[in-house]
Amino acid sequence: MLLVTNARLITIAPVGPAVIDEGWMLVADDGRIDSVGSGTPPRVEAAEVLDVAGSFVAPGFVSSHSHLFTSGLRGLGVDATLYGWCDSMLGFTAAMSAKNIYWSTLHGSLDFLSNGVTSAFDFTDPRLSWVPMVEGVRSGNGTLRDIDYVLRQADAKADSGIRYINAVGMDVTVGSDDEIFERFAAAVAHDVAADPSRMLGSAVFGAVQWSPRRDAAELEVEAMRRFGVINQAHFLETREEVELQRSKFEWYAEAGALGPSLVFGHFIQTTADIIDRAAAAGSGMSWQPASNGRLASGIADLPRMRERGMTIGVGLDDQACTDVSDPWQNMRIGIFQQRAATGDPNAMSPADMLRMHTLGSAQVLGIADRVGSLEPGKFADFVVVDPRSPDMGPLWHPIDNYVLSSSLRNLKQVYIGGVLVNENGVSTSPLAAEASAKVHEQLPALAAKHGWPA
Repeated sequence: MLLVTNARLITIAPVGPAVIDEGWMLVADDGRIDSVGSGTPPRVEAAEVLDVAGSFVAPGFVSSHSHLFTSGLRGLGVDATLYGWCDSMLGFTAAMSAKNIYWSTLHGSLDFLSNGVTSAFDFTDPRLSWVPMVEGVRSGNGTLRDIDYVLRQADAKADSGIRYINAVGMDVTVGSDDEIFERFAAAVAHDVAADPSRMLGSAVFGAVQWSPRRDAAELEVEAMRRFGVINQAHFLETREEVELQRSKFEWYAEAGALGPSLVFGHFIQTTADIIDRAAAAGSGMSWQPASNGRLASGIADLPRMRERGMTIGVGLDDQACTDVSDPWQNMRIGIFQQRAATGDPNAMSPADMLRMHTLGSAQVLGIADRVGSLEPGKFADFVVVDPRSPDMGPLWHPIDNYVLSSSLRNLKQVYIGGVLVNENGVSTSPLAAEASAKVHEQLPALAAKHGWPA
């Protein structure tokens, strides 16, 4: 058992104070929160005591949209929008082996943990290798890699200790429909065999945006039904071929996909009608402000989405298009984008932004019963953030200071299930040093072999 004391607790609970001063939190020996409170903590003789001396203790961040395999590919495609960047980054992974992708995914998962992200919806790099987009459509099929290429990415997440939802592409342009579902079933079966306290669910990697098949949405809906999984679709993400992208909204609508089990990732190049219909059906949205800015994709119409009642989560996307997987940077960029776009300083508050990057992300992914806030019964996944190192000065508005004034320099410890996984940027994982060594060894060797970068 673990007893956290002398904390500024930010619970993100639906009811109760925003900040509990002189707070305490008791973690049971199953890694779940037993109780929280303020003042004199309970006496529990068997508990280890963590006295945080006035530091913030807040939920670990939940990234509702991530590509963890990209951790070794930062700094590529800096002069490109989405598809050009994909040519640079995914063109690199097209030559990677299952062994390469395992170490890259492990490296990315440990990187998220080091920055306070304790749960992630992760899109695996698909079995079907990337080919360039031409007029909004894939220019070919690429190569269908062995299933181990996908399974090893799931293994890497499990080995890192991060909590995750594993999203797998259906690669609908290769094979018969039966073969497509057999491939997907094998990936889901592998997920089911994983540790259920870490593997929070399987998902469809929605890819209608790039698919030439008119019935692609119907296949995704059938997979959702057969396997009881959610679907997050990259959709209306880029400025390229906007009308073609918008026309595919009808593919999802006609297939009966709209609803709480379908999450739209990015959802930038929308129309009022598309937002209204998606919201009315109960579909949620995952917002990636940092990567949307990095790739010049645009600014999502959050005011309308929130007005229409959409559930909104926030994702860090990936290290290759945010370069630093920093949730505080992500929150500040999101706040500043919305205020700049609307001219309204109240368009996005720090409190709302923090909620979306924690509990909101958990809600849109259907895992809010387990993560996203510090409440009894949920996993004790939390961060310790010291406002005095470096010193922020007086905390006039603690939530605002936590969001706007904190940085990775203030992040001192990260816990999952009440167990320390990172301290002062140093991972406790026995695999951390090897993951770093493998990424530094394997990826430059691949680059040299293929003459990258150009």
